[in-house]
Amino acid sequence: MNQKLSHAVRRAIMSRRIREVISDVFITIGVLVLFFYVWYVWLGDLVVGAQQDLAATTLSNTWEQTSIQIPEFDRESGNSEGAQRSPKPPVLDASDKGEAFATIMIPRFGKNYIRSIAESVDVKKVLNDPSTGIGHYSSTTPLGAVGNFALAGHRTTFGAPFGKTDQLRVGDRIYVETKKGWYVYRFRNIEFVYPTQADVLSDVPRETIVAEDRILTMTTCHPKHSAAERLIAYSVFESFVPRRNGAPTEVTTMRTES
Repeated sequence: MNQKLSHAVRRAIMSRRIREVISDVFITIGVLVLFFYVWYVWLGDLVVGAQQDLAATTLSNTWEQTSIQIPEFDRESGNSEGAQRSPKPPVLDASDKGEAFATIMIPRFGKNYIRSIAESVDVKKVLNDPSTGIGHYSSTTPLGAVGNFALAGHRTTFGAPFGKTDQLRVGDRIYVETKKGWYVYRFRNIEFVYPTQADVLSDVPRETIVAEDRILTMTTCHPKHSAAERLIAYSVFESFVPRRNGAPTEVTTMRTES
């Protein structure tokens, strides 16, 4: 009887130890998965984002900088009613696939935010690249032309260049810089669509009419960590600042503080 009891006790102890080992294994796996998630989604975005900021700053520095500063209110002509006439911006020639041709600065995203814009939305060559991250839909209007200049970027992972798109506020300025100067846009609105709704890339988003304005469209995934929908942010062209006139005041301020 005692032998049977002793055997049962040993089996119970062994069973408990096995459960403890399995529990420890699952806890370890859970910690490793959590660590990987934190690294991949948060720390990874910080590291890659910093690389993309540096690459964009380096590209911007290759263009001639001028110290001339013309006050903002003197940059555009007005009429007797006080309305502004935006100057006609130069239309940028098409770049090779994967080539960075412009930078984008969005003050709402932070004083250090500057990213490169490359031609095409190829995932490997552009969107997942640590030196770019934002791509221009080659099927949409070139920068500076009347129509829809549409861009794509990740909202999470690979630097998350459009990670704060939902934080934009009406009237926020967005600056696209090229060798010729700065294209200035004003943010207008956001909408959420399904991935199949490609008409957001039309010359006039969601419409079939002839374009009369210059529009900047930013596309990214929604919600975060999912590709179920798309978050679309629209901005309208405000003005063009030639390089000879010096950088816009807000751009100069960001560069000074960064």
